[in-house]
Amino acid sequence: MDTASSPHPDQDAPLPTSPDQLLARLDALGIQATTHSHPPLHTVEESKALRGALPGGHCKNLFLKDKKEQHWLVVALEDAQIDLNRLDKVIGSARLSFASAERLWRFLGIRPGSVTPFALVNDTDHKVRVVLQQAMMQHDLLNYHPLLNDRTTAIRRDDLLRFIRGCGHEPSIVEFGRTEE
Repeated sequence: MDTASSPHPDQDAPLPTSPDQLLARLDALGIQATTHSHPPLHTVEESKALRGALPGGHCKNLFLKDKKEQHWLVVALEDAQIDLNRLDKVIGSARLSFASAERLWRFLGIRPGSVTPFALVNDTDHKVRVVLQQAMMQHDLLNYHPLLNDRTTAIRRDDLLRFIRGCGHEPSIVEFGRTEE
């Protein structure tokens, strides 16, 4: 269980990086991104129902911790079937479980429902390991929440890699997660 030293803000606490600051950082890196506003989305099912016809690969993001207290951001296509009991062997971690909302705030500066690779902008201590699904990286255009789940930002695959590396992380691109058609 997390202790009081791991802050959990109320819903009104400001994010360490706002969506506008994130988009300005992308722009400063010369990364073109297109953002669409929509009602807050909390699940893949809600996203499918409300996003309309946004082009590109739509993704889900899992913030995990392993038995050795290492934190992992696993990013995959929204329909990928991910078996946490096997994923550890594929990515080289100890046994995995979902990290708490407190850890999500402490390490990535975001709230549940808004997990995204863009949150790596807040991991300045480089405590989170990043794993990208190989099948997801076959898409030229990918969609993620820009730190809040009331909008979706489309970014090119190569620009996503440039952004992640610009945040000081070297992502692993791994084959996992059978995708249901």
